[in-house]
Order: sequence, then C-alpha cells, then structure tokens
Amino acid sequence: MNESILVVTTNDVAGYEVVKVHGEVFGLLVRSRNLISNIGASLKSIIGGEIGGYTKLLSDSRMEAIERMKQAAAEKGANAVLAMRFDTGDIGTSMNEVAAYGTAVTIQPIQR
Repeated sequence: MNESILVVTTNDVAGYEVVKVHGEVFGLLVRSRNLISNIGASLKSIIGGEIGGYTKLLSDSRMEAIERMKQAAAEKGANAVLAMRFDTGDIGTSMNEVAAYGTAVTIQPIQR
C-alpha cells in the first residue's frame, strides 16, 4: 500500500496549497466471478437480499483501483490526488471494470 499519497474527492485540501500539477492519473481493474459464484448469486437474486460475494468483489476492486491510481501518482512524483472519482461498467455478462481517477498534484502546507 502506498500510504504516502493522500487521496481526496475534493478539489483542494484545507491548509494546503497545490504547488505542482502532474496531470490525470488512473487505476484500472477488470474482474469476474467464477461460474459457481455466478450461479449462487443468481439464486440469491430470486429470493432477494444482499449478494455478499458481489459486494466483496466490488469493494476489493475499488480498493485495488485506488492503489493502482496512487502508484501512478507516485511514479509522476505527486504526493496527493485531488478530485478522485470512480467509474464502473460491465464487460460482457460476467465481468466488471472499475476505474479510480483524479488529478495528481504536489501539495504543501500553507505558510502563515
């Protein structure tokens, strides 16, 4: 995990100023569930309720996409990512893509 990269969904960080913009960065991930899990999820959808396997898959996918985005930011020399967002979509009937993206920047505390 790259703990040295701050990730926020806002356009700025209170008490900090942007001193350099490195550009857009993203982390992309495509995953699918196995056939047995898909059958189990289909059966669960008939009776209703949360499909825990898919919830975990999506949560894990988002975390991995964030880590990949943070790595891309670190490679550009940034120490933060501003305006982070997620984008998701389906590929075929059994795959899901997750992208985390934002603007890689270098920030520093505002001198008073």
